[in-house]
Amino acid sequence: MTSVTSLAPTAPQGAAPQGSAPQGAITDAKKRYAAGVLKYAQMGYWDGDYEPKDTDLLAVFRITPQEGVDPIEAAAAVAGESSTATWTVVWTDRLTACDSYRGKAYKVEPVPGQPGQYFVYIAYDLILFEEGSIANLTASIIGNVFSFKPLKAARLEDMRLPVAYVKTFKGPPTGIVVERERLNCFGRPLLGATIKPKLGLSGKNYGRVVYEALRGGLDFTKDDENINSQPFMHWRDRFLYCMEGVNQATARTGEVKGHYLNVTAGTMEEMYRRAEFAKQLGSVIVMVDLVIGWTAIQSMAEWARANDMILHMHRAGHGTYTRQKSHGVSFRVIAKWLRLAGVDHLHAGTAVGKLEGDPMTVQGYYNICRERTNAVDLPRGLFFEQDWADIRRVMPVASGGIHAGQMHQLINLFGDDVVLQFGGGTIGHPMGIEAGAIANRVALEAMVLARNEGRDIMADGPEILQAAAKWCKPLEAALHTWGSVTFDYTSTDTSDFVPTASVA
Repeated sequence: MTSVTSLAPTAPQGAAPQGSAPQGAITDAKKRYAAGVLKYAQMGYWDGDYEPKDTDLLAVFRITPQEGVDPIEAAAAVAGESSTATWTVVWTDRLTACDSYRGKAYKVEPVPGQPGQYFVYIAYDLILFEEGSIANLTASIIGNVFSFKPLKAARLEDMRLPVAYVKTFKGPPTGIVVERERLNCFGRPLLGATIKPKLGLSGKNYGRVVYEALRGGLDFTKDDENINSQPFMHWRDRFLYCMEGVNQATARTGEVKGHYLNVTAGTMEEMYRRAEFAKQLGSVIVMVDLVIGWTAIQSMAEWARANDMILHMHRAGHGTYTRQKSHGVSFRVIAKWLRLAGVDHLHAGTAVGKLEGDPMTVQGYYNICRERTNAVDLPRGLFFEQDWADIRRVMPVASGGIHAGQMHQLINLFGDDVVLQFGGGTIGHPMGIEAGAIANRVALEAMVLARNEGRDIMADGPEILQAAAKWCKPLEAALHTWGSVTFDYTSTDTSDFVPTASVA
């Protein structure tokens, strides 16, 4: 028996051996279930010979054990504390099918270039999870283990969700294909803008910004995460003026337009009330913030599905637990959970804008949103193959510090199925809001045309934009104002992997 605090090493630190547990798992029932404390590996939460089943949920954690804690024992502890274990032996395990209910750590690998950190692979039997509930999934996988004292830090890097589990979720209410059909917009990225300033405008002034931006050529405008129903502009006024702007811009341009009306509120009852009013006004889309929580997100997805509404998700607050490499939850995992939960749009990063995002890592997020099957892709942070079982695809949204001068970079990085949102890059235009929208639309269409004609837009992008600017003064002004603006900072969240030579 060990003391509660020891978790002492049984093998040298470094590349952890695979195979049987340190000191061996205890299989003698008299010893295994004797009162007292055992190592987690001895209790059966480590099995280096385990072959994951197709129906297992798989997770990879990045862990940093405390000094003196063996990495295999730490891996077993993570498996235990995220499934059925507690700090001491409990005989009531024997009243369950405990071998199925235990999480099983089955592989430990040192993180390349990060001494003292390990990638820990854990398999969970499907029986552990309630069907169609992200709240239950998260309570299980991240509910307790991140506070575990023997770990300095832990991060959930990726998950493999089996098809049997994916099929218990309804996924996005609308999806990319149907959204494009409703908007009658094909062959190019969609354009959007967040209203600025996000706080302080009256309802009428807010609606005027919406109208001018949409009239200038944007497909969408949007509320930001913290505009709800403050004293300077109650939500009903905002909805009325925004939809007046949407309808006038639609009539003027002949294009389907939308504004993401943020229905985030303090209670579900109030959120439903606001969403119903948005529907009555003819909106094609509503928006919620990530901070409302998983149950509320799934409830709003159910409402959107029943009411033929596109559901936009602002990832407000995600950086509090996704940004640091050593502790938290990777955004690739959040993206997977949100696709299951049922959102149509998801802010997924820009790579070239003002917000955190390594280009390869961000492309991994986009692939999670848009692909029908994700292949293992370590440079983009994808540890597992993921079959989405034909669940609808999510439209990624690039938003935060981007401008028309980056159009070639954005299209090269993200392709067509994306919403490019230029907030300040529209509303801060020196010739006005409509001119800012015109600049973005012209830059987009010039770049798409050049790409479709076979030009190398990454090499020729600045030249293509300058050529278009000769006959478009708003674009010329945009390039003059922002063309040299970049946000070149070292990313805090890049993938850690070692390339290996391919075998012929």
